[in-house]
Amino acid sequence: MNELLQLLKRHSTPAKVLAEPAPDDEQLRQILEIAMHAPDHGRIYPYRFITIRGDARHELSRVFGEAVKRRDPDVSSDYLKKQMDKPLRSPLIVVVIASLIESPKIPEIEQMLCAGAAAHNILLASNAMGFGSIWLTGDNAYDTHVESALGLAGNEQIIGFIYLGSEEKELPSPQKPGVSDRISQWP
Repeated sequence: MNELLQLLKRHSTPAKVLAEPAPDDEQLRQILEIAMHAPDHGRIYPYRFITIRGDARHELSRVFGEAVKRRDPDVSSDYLKKQMDKPLRSPLIVVVIASLIESPKIPEIEQMLCAGAAAHNILLASNAMGFGSIWLTGDNAYDTHVESALGLAGNEQIIGFIYLGSEEKELPSPQKPGVSDRISQWP
């Protein structure tokens, strides 16, 4: 299939239908190398990645549980379980982190967009390799306890958790609006 046409089939795969096999170490290295080809004003690479697989997912589950209880000491057991189950839904998670630098030339927003573009490249590369993926955030992505447990520095922020694996079942691509509905000409 033409690579450009393959992009038209890219979609987010719900984490609950992602299973083994996930990208192996070499495939993951290639995916992250492709991620690093994101547009980057100043070539400062204002991002980094944390990979979580196997038993480390259970540790992230524990961290998520602690974070939820800190945010809401009266949390229901159902909601707590739902949050703690999140890291266990797929065999591999890549945490994309924006590592912002002080720069008079490169605004913070451009650095955040660069990290976001790197995250998007992970989705595109994993799809091109035949894997399913989804980029998720939620309260845990913005939680200081989660950031601390993952070892983030003061200048870093979680852009998202990218869940990766093989699709257990093929899902139909969602309907998109017509491209002409999103185009305007100026002036």
